[in-house]
Amino acid sequence: MTAPAQTRSSADLIRAEEPVLAHNYHPLPVVVSRAEGTWVEDVEGRRYLDMLAGYSALNFGHRHPALIEAAHAQLDRLTLTSRAFHNDRLAGFAERLAALTGQDMVLPMNTGAEAVESGIKVARKWAYDVKGVPADQATIVVAADNFHGRTTTIVSFSTDETARQGFGPFTPGFRVVPYNDLPALEAAIDETTAAVLLEPIQGEAGVLIPDQGYLASVRELTTRKGCLFIADEIQSGLGRTGRTLAVDHESVVPDVLLLGKALGGGIVPVSAVVGSREVLGVLRPGEHGSTFGGNPLAAAVGTAVVELLETGEFQRRATELGVVLRGGLSALLGKGVVGFRARGLWAGVDVDPAVGTGREISQRLMREGVLVKDTHGSTIRLAPPLTITPEELTGALGALEKVLG
Repeated sequence: MTAPAQTRSSADLIRAEEPVLAHNYHPLPVVVSRAEGTWVEDVEGRRYLDMLAGYSALNFGHRHPALIEAAHAQLDRLTLTSRAFHNDRLAGFAERLAALTGQDMVLPMNTGAEAVESGIKVARKWAYDVKGVPADQATIVVAADNFHGRTTTIVSFSTDETARQGFGPFTPGFRVVPYNDLPALEAAIDETTAAVLLEPIQGEAGVLIPDQGYLASVRELTTRKGCLFIADEIQSGLGRTGRTLAVDHESVVPDVLLLGKALGGGIVPVSAVVGSREVLGVLRPGEHGSTFGGNPLAAAVGTAVVELLETGEFQRRATELGVVLRGGLSALLGKGVVGFRARGLWAGVDVDPAVGTGREISQRLMREGVLVKDTHGSTIRLAPPLTITPEELTGALGALEKVLG
């Protein structure tokens, strides 16, 4: 990669953002101007190994050739019609995505939060039309420490006070139980329960992986109790954990899947609610929609993403390289790392607070040419593109060892 000519430095651009951008993020002080594969480059030409991959939006790396080709080809033909008309890319996208996930129907949206909001609406509609819950009494059970987005309804059932404070009044109809606690979950379900909404692995909370058998038990419980199981696979899905979906590790088929991030290939926002015909079939014209949802550019890129996953290559890479990742992190236990959780190419790493906060460790790694992102306290997340090489991954782990020393 050759750095483009710039008239403003990284420091200048960061300063320029301050008065004109809302301060809803606290990014690391790096200004990316180019990227290819697993590497990004700042405006001065410094290169960094991307170990975050856009919170899994870049599962296939930056500018994957097949995805860029699909986008270019579609840009030359058609980008948007709205759903007022049909377009020639949407049917194929929906067919391929439904087949990949073992579901019947697809509701295309744009962002992950939109997929979650749509899933909530669909679950409530199903509860009234199919289950027979009295009007306006449907409840949804969720897990503490969840992260499903930041819209008003979603933060209504968040337990993160930073996400909630100052944004009330909150939307009713949700019950929060501890994650990975089946007795608490069962106790929260009653005749008004439309759905249980869970992340198969809690990403923002620090890549928290439930006990083996938990997801299968949730599936059995929701079936027995007559409510839906909605799995939010927006971060965990599409190859990240070594399977197409994180629920595949327990051979679980939820009633509804929420997908996003990697579905857009790091090119355009694409999300989807994917589910059984019994559930998604409750929607009728005019009850839900999105001007950009299912647009032909998104459908073309989304189809190319599905084609990559159909080969199984990326799931295999995540599995094989996950062994390297876990081995490298295990070697750091007691050497600045006090614990970690990993599945596939995804890990939450707990650093000894005496060594530094997650933010401080992220800044030190940035100076070593490796980009990661902290979450709570002294925990950092590692989620590199699934295209990373063993050598690159080993190099990143070496950089982590260095900054912990």
